[in-house]
Amino acid sequence: MDLQDKVAVVTGGGRGIGRGITQRLLAAGARVLVAQRQPLDEVLGANPNVAWFNADLGEVEAPYAIARAVEERFGGADILVNNAGFMFEKSLDDMTEADWDRMMVVNMRAPVFLAKALLPQMRRRGGGSIVNIGSIEGIGSNPWHAAYCGSKAGVHGFTRALAVDLGRDGIRCNAIAPGWINSDLSNDYIEAQPDPVSARAGLLKLHPVGRTGEPDDVGAAVVFLASDDAAFITGQVIVVDGGRTAKLPLPF
Repeated sequence: MDLQDKVAVVTGGGRGIGRGITQRLLAAGARVLVAQRQPLDEVLGANPNVAWFNADLGEVEAPYAIARAVEERFGGADILVNNAGFMFEKSLDDMTEADWDRMMVVNMRAPVFLAKALLPQMRRRGGGSIVNIGSIEGIGSNPWHAAYCGSKAGVHGFTRALAVDLGRDGIRCNAIAPGWINSDLSNDYIEAQPDPVSARAGLLKLHPVGRTGEPDDVGAAVVFLASDDAAFITGQVIVVDGGRTAKLPLPF
C-alpha cells in the first residue's frame, strides 16, 4: 500500500506496538512524527523521515503542541495513530478517583483532543485517516481491569462518533482492537508466572492461528486503514487477535 507524500503522527511510536506501527508506515512511504516522552532509539533517530516530539499526553496542552510540531517539521498531518496508553491492575476496592482520572486522561482525552488539534491540517490537506488503538479489553475483560476496559470501550465508542462527525471533511476514523501482542512487558508478565512454560503453552492454546501477535501485525492493519485501499471503511473496530475472541472456552 502506498503512503508516499503522507505524514503520520504516532503517539508512543518509538517502542512496542507503536514501533511496529511506525516501521510499517515508513515502509509504505510515509513520514512520521513520533510523540512520546522517551527519546527515539538510534535506528529511528537516524531516519530522516522520522521526527521526535517530547510530549506528555497527560498535559492538556500536549495535543496542540504536537500539532504545531508536525506542522513545523513536515507541513501538517494526513494520518493520526492514537497508540499511546497505559494499564494498571487494581480492584475497585483499591482504585482511587485519581487512578481512574489518570487512565481516562491518557487513554481517552488525549486521543480525542489530538484529533481536534490536527483537524485544521487534515482539512487543508484534503482529508485524512485517524486510527485509534483500542483493545480486545474494550470487548471483554481480564480481572482487575475496570479502568482499562472502560477506557478502551470508550475508545471504540468515540471512534464511531468521530467517523460520523468527520466524514463530511473526508476524514475517516477507525479503531484496531489488538489481542495479546508480544513485547518486553508481555514477556515479563509471562516470566513472572509460577510456571512460565505452562503459562505460555496455555496462552498459545487460546489462539486459533497458533501464535501470539507481533507489533508488525498491528502495524500492517494501521497501514491498510490509513491507505486509500480502505477509502470506504470508517467507524469500524477491527479486531487483530489471532482469533482469540472468536474461540469459545472449554474446560478441557
